[in-house]
Amino acid sequence: MVETVTSSFWWRWTQPHHHPRRWVPSVFTTHKAIITAVWIAFLVTVFWWQVDATAGILIFRRVFPAREVPKFRPVAFNLTDFGGVGDGVTVNTEAFEKAILAIAKLGKKGGGQLNVPPGYWLTAPFNLTSHMTLFLAEGAVILGIDDEKYWPLMPPLPSYGYGREHRGPRYGSLIHGQKLKDVIITGHNGTINGQGQAWWKKFRQKLLNHSRGPLVQIMWSTDILISNITLQDSPFWTLHPYDCKNVTIRNVTILAPIAGAPNTDGIDPDSCEDVLIENCYISVGDDGIAIKSGWDQYGIAYGRPSKNILIRNLVIRSNVSAGVSIGSEMSGGVSNVTVENLFIWNSRRAVRIKTAPGRGGYVRDITYKNLTFENVRVGIVIKTDYNEHADESFDPKAVPLLENISYTTIHGEGVRVPVQIHGSKEIWVRNVTFRDMSIGLTYKKKHIFQCAYVQGRVIGTIFPAPCKNLDLYDEQGHLIRRSDAQNATDIDYDI
Repeated sequence: MVETVTSSFWWRWTQPHHHPRRWVPSVFTTHKAIITAVWIAFLVTVFWWQVDATAGILIFRRVFPAREVPKFRPVAFNLTDFGGVGDGVTVNTEAFEKAILAIAKLGKKGGGQLNVPPGYWLTAPFNLTSHMTLFLAEGAVILGIDDEKYWPLMPPLPSYGYGREHRGPRYGSLIHGQKLKDVIITGHNGTINGQGQAWWKKFRQKLLNHSRGPLVQIMWSTDILISNITLQDSPFWTLHPYDCKNVTIRNVTILAPIAGAPNTDGIDPDSCEDVLIENCYISVGDDGIAIKSGWDQYGIAYGRPSKNILIRNLVIRSNVSAGVSIGSEMSGGVSNVTVENLFIWNSRRAVRIKTAPGRGGYVRDITYKNLTFENVRVGIVIKTDYNEHADESFDPKAVPLLENISYTTIHGEGVRVPVQIHGSKEIWVRNVTFRDMSIGLTYKKKHIFQCAYVQGRVIGTIFPAPCKNLDLYDEQGHLIRRSDAQNATDIDYDI
């Protein structure tokens, strides 16, 4: 039973008959007083803070001050109007469905807003509707049922051919939407919690017969805004916009354990156009952000690129993968991406492009600027042998095109290898530019700036010294030395 702190406790301890001035000196003269003081401090803490629902049993719930909920739509409902109970035990799927059905009828009148009050709202997956705002109050937590039998099965994504982990259908997402327009998910930093622990355990034990589903997935939709919420412990990828246009993700916190939470990518724009991701904090068990556009022959056939994407002002930690990745599923193409003003810390890799023969497609016109790395194993990675394929029907001659990639104002410390550009005879990396780079190193081997089959240039002086594959220019853009060894290989495969 969740209890709420009342003011009576504090009232009793602040009344004159307790004589605090006489009590304090006398008590603190004994060893028992120390124990008493510790217990009082503990009780104060417990009364005002709660144990996280995913880490243990709730003892007390923090009291949140009443905050006025902004009204984004002409009509607003509360989940409790439809029978919702936020006790963490009652299943609220029917309440969500009834509320969203009521909002669906208001589309021509500007739509409706569903307010989720403070509490723990257990639910199976449900679908959003157009012209809808889902607002999570401070202290509101939507909890996903962690038993897969309550999660619907859906057809495979057309650009992937089958479920990402198994052939055949895949599990849907906790919060889902298809062919929608004008959808907002926002709040006073309320939380959507997928309770992924059971999913991760079954995945490791190979007990799942279908691919896991994302926490939030919106498909074939336009005008999407997701802001001011926390997304936590997704079964699989956390936030997955698929073939969407005009998507804004702002002021979002995304959390999952940095180990033992497989494939919990933070944000995966997939075959999306006109995307803004800004002012977010991401700490997850896989890529912080992974830009995708389909897998091998299925992605080539679907033919929907990801393009016009701006990622800025983020703090990211990815202990087992990369802060920001492009690929490896990029067969529909990725272009016109800007990644700027990022701090990436305690991560295996900072920014990465990954692909392989069979992917087809392209990665081009990619700009990285003003990036800071701290305690990162490899800073900048371009990898062309990420040989994980949908099935054996891929065409090995479908090689991707990688070109027009620039890195400007890159700084950091505690980095083992600053750059590893691993082109190949089949997949050259062309027109790469480095300018204004200084990275503190922890690696003692010779080849700390590693290249293979890359063509490009360095403008001005950078640290560490670049590989010999690149042309050198001064700050004014005058050629100093042209490389005669663009296919030279200085790759340390043990990194």
